[in-house]
Amino acid sequence: MTDSAPAPAAPLSESDDKLWASLAHLGGILGFLPALIIWLVLKDRGAKVNVEAKEALNFQLMILIAYIVGAILSVVFIGALISLAAWVLALIFSIIGFTRVNSGGSYRYPFSIRMIK
Repeated sequence: MTDSAPAPAAPLSESDDKLWASLAHLGGILGFLPALIIWLVLKDRGAKVNVEAKEALNFQLMILIAYIVGAILSVVFIGALISLAAWVLALIFSIIGFTRVNSGGSYRYPFSIRMIK
């Protein structure tokens, strides 16, 4: 019985790299999990995926914090407004990020806490 390490996965092609990087942004519509999964699975296989999924994940974690603050403040009406604003911002900026990266560019969210460097 031999203990051989699994072979490293092949690098992504340029088109796949761009596709997964753009899907990391679009997945923000569903929350932080799509960006987290894409980053964890594909970060070593494509440079664009590593950068863009990390950017999307940082933004989605900030949105998650906004949802938590909104839930805590839901005892007063302002909590509902915070949650609604966070949802709208996540939707709009995720779509903008998807279109920019899918067209070959890069996207940095206008405001985001860079927790994952």
